[in-house]
Parts: sequence; structure tokens; C-alpha cells
Amino acid sequence: MKKQIALSIALIVFVSLLNACQMNTTTPTNTDALTIPKIFEIAKQTSGYTWYKKSDAYLPKNGVSGHIEVFQRTRYDATAATQLDANGKVKAGAVFPEGSTIVKELVNSDRSISGYALMLKRKADPSADADGWVWGYVTAAGAERHPLSSKGNGCIACHSISGHIDRTLMNVSNP
Repeated sequence: MKKQIALSIALIVFVSLLNACQMNTTTPTNTDALTIPKIFEIAKQTSGYTWYKKSDAYLPKNGVSGHIEVFQRTRYDATAATQLDANGKVKAGAVFPEGSTIVKELVNSDRSISGYALMLKRKADPSADADGWVWGYVTAAGAERHPLSSKGNGCIACHSISGHIDRTLMNVSNP
């Protein structure tokens, strides 16, 4: 009888834990396919990020950038920030680890955000390119500017220029 009660309690605890794990679906994992709403939520987050060159200053667009906005600023999540040097620049020869997220704010002359360009290293995502990057591009209101399904077509040509580091251009376009 005691064994049956103990087994019943153990089974109830196990099932409860299993259900609790299945209910926590709010945080995307690296195997969840990204959607535009998820990209937009990620784009708006600033907590836990490191700014390029350790500064949130608006950097002026230069001739290398294919974006139309006149300013930009870029931040790296904790995983991507492991590839920044002591000055906050991308390390030479760096390869961003799986799970890295890089967010570029695209900023108008009046300092309002026009949109976000994101690179997320998620090799298992169906929208990932051959290098494992998912390229997200959304407006400040969250509308899609470029389809995730394109796997970076429209981005990769510029992000392949001489001096790129794992498809990033900050050290090239903002030295």
C-alpha cells in the first residue's frame, strides 16, 4: 500500500512537471522558427545588450551601408558580445556562436527609429542562410520590410564585402 501511494505521488509530481514545461512557450528557443512578431519583440529589447564600441551614440551612415536611414546604432546580446574586443568592436576573425543576436536600429535624421535590421545565428531555423544567420528586417511598427524566407537575399551581397567578419560590417562601415 505504501509503495502504491509513493508511486502515485511520484507519478503526479512527474506529470505536473511535464505539463509545466510544456506550458512555458513564451521564450523562443534556437529551434523554434522565427516569425516577424518574434523578430519585432527581439528588436525592441535593449536590456542585456552591449552597444557597438560600448556606446549608444547614433553613428552616421556612410557609403558602405545599404540602408537608407541617416543614422544607425548596433547592439549585441550577451552571446554575440563574446565576440567583441575590449573596445566593443568585433574581434578580427570572429565567428559568432549559435544563439547570437545582433540588432541594428535604423534611425531617421530626426532621431526617430525607422526600423530594425537583425541577424540571429540559428542554424536549425528554416529561414537560416548557409552560414546559420536568420536575417530579420522590420519597421518601427513591426511590419515586415524583407521576408524571413529570403534567407538574407538582398542583404548578403553587401554583407559579403571585403573586411566583413562573419557577415557583420560594423568594423568596416564604422571604424
